[in-house]
Amino acid sequence: MEEYPIKFSAEYPERLSRGTLLLRTFFGWLYCGLPHGLILCLYEIAVGVVMFIAWWAILFTGRYPRGMYDFVVGFNRWAIRVGAYMCWLTDKYPPFSGKE
Repeated sequence: MEEYPIKFSAEYPERLSRGTLLLRTFFGWLYCGLPHGLILCLYEIAVGVVMFIAWWAILFTGRYPRGMYDFVVGFNRWAIRVGAYMCWLTDKYPPFSGKE
């Protein structure tokens, strides 16, 4: 059986920065939520269009086009990183990309 190509892992932090925790609690929506949220909102619309087109491609060819797959996976990676940061699972600020 082939191994699933996407993996998710979140390491338990030894310690979280208290200053960053306070900053995120009061201003996280401003310095992380707004920029990432706005871009992810537009990205999500594009992902919806790509998934609709991919559905037709899968229907007729029986394969998920690799570029479309990578586009959707990139969105999911980015959204999960922002969610993990905003839920205090990590102190690492999420990058503005869906790359690994």
